[in-house]
Amino acid sequence: MDTAIARPELLLVADAVAREKSIDREEVLEAMEQAIQKAGRAKYGHEKDIRATIDRKTGDVRLSRWTEIVETVENEETQMNSVVAKKLFPEKAIGDFIVDPLPPIDFGRIAAQTAKQVIVQRVREYERKRQYDEFKDRVGEIINGVVKRTEYGNLMVELGKAEALLRRDELIPRESFRNGDRVRAYIYDVREEPRGPQIFLSRTHPGFLAKLFAQEVPEIYDGIIEIKAVSRDPGSRAKMAVISRDSSIDPVGACVGMRGSRVQAVVAELQGEKIDIIPWSPQAATFVVNALAPAEVTKVVLDEEAGRVEVVVPDDQLSLAIGRRGQNVRLASQLTRWDIDILTEAEESERRQEEFRRRSGLFVEALDVDDVIAGLLVTEGFTTVEELAFSPPEELASIEGFDEAVAAELIRRAETFLIQRDEELNEKRRELGVTDDIAEFEALSPAMLVALGEKGVKSLDDLADLAGDELVEIVGADNMDEETANQIIMAARAHWFDGEEGAVVEAGDAAGEAGHD
Repeated sequence: MDTAIARPELLLVADAVAREKSIDREEVLEAMEQAIQKAGRAKYGHEKDIRATIDRKTGDVRLSRWTEIVETVENEETQMNSVVAKKLFPEKAIGDFIVDPLPPIDFGRIAAQTAKQVIVQRVREYERKRQYDEFKDRVGEIINGVVKRTEYGNLMVELGKAEALLRRDELIPRESFRNGDRVRAYIYDVREEPRGPQIFLSRTHPGFLAKLFAQEVPEIYDGIIEIKAVSRDPGSRAKMAVISRDSSIDPVGACVGMRGSRVQAVVAELQGEKIDIIPWSPQAATFVVNALAPAEVTKVVLDEEAGRVEVVVPDDQLSLAIGRRGQNVRLASQLTRWDIDILTEAEESERRQEEFRRRSGLFVEALDVDDVIAGLLVTEGFTTVEELAFSPPEELASIEGFDEAVAAELIRRAETFLIQRDEELNEKRRELGVTDDIAEFEALSPAMLVALGEKGVKSLDDLADLAGDELVEIVGADNMDEETANQIIMAARAHWFDGEEGAVVEAGDAAGEAGHD
């Protein structure tokens, strides 16, 4: 018996919806099948496995009940025991389905309404998926849209058949848009969320400025000029670092354009934002100097480990280098990714003199020498008594005004000072209660042992209980790295796993080797 009911109008509806919503016809028909099968379950039982199919050519609708053949029945409504099934359907095996055709249902008002809701819901889901698939790979593009409405200062922007969000904090300060205004923005994120895909736009993102220049400057679009970094204070000022792949093309000049035509087009879009275009350099010091333009720089000192750079400028250039409310140095820091400290020549000179006095005073006190000799040692680059004690005599003797006898005497006094200092520190270490088994670690100097004692680390167990970063914090990051600290702590824990007397000695040797690596 043929239980199909001809509904050719379903195909016409599917075609119309597919065209209107720009989604696949097959997806619309699948939504219709789910709607019909939901109505079928409402009539024949929600617990039953009712399925509907629509013939893709004729529009015939067929409804059927599916029953799975299983060895052990868990749900009598959707499953049949394999023994019973074998008697009724000898050709069927476990895992197969028995398909019973059902008479077509008459859609009442409620059933039709339910079916309509299912179709609308599924079509909306397909529409969201299409929207996400369309925009997920367009992050980083500039797009034009029309302001559809405003919600709490945030703009909902219509992008053809999609809608995007331009938040208030992603707008350039003091700019405003009304409903119906055209807006150009940068797609910085596309996310799938429970309420549908969300497309996030920005006019303050550094990428927006970079993409605007790519539209205005053919050399950037063609890859001849590359934008290496951008930093922005939206609506006020920006810095952009560029480099040319072709030595015959000036990257800064190309971005500025004839009489500033290219840069002015970007400035107009960004509400008058001033743009400094600077040449990028692989040399960090040169790049920092360029980034601080228009201020002049006389000296740059890099600290690569800390990621900091110290910049010295003439006294009359300080305000220019810092900029209004620190804008220039902040943008330069963001552009170069270095923390920038700015000093005037006078401040740098005063600090250098203070450092000179401090180091000279150290040598005067430790070596019992006059200011002249101490000053010569500092001038030659000696910063600590240890450096002096372990320096070759001939190196000292080569200093103007010194001879071999003076060099030998200075080294002897330095060694004597270090021995006396270590004896005093060892005595203090004992007074603090730091045990000798910790003192056996060669990597721990007497000063470090005193620092440990002052923090309550007095026994091998106390040391073993520390974490590597805790030990580094106590003894000072300048004196020990975390790898060495971890090796010392692991060596201190050795006696927890080995009861032999030699464990502590071996641990001390291991830590000593770690300190010498």
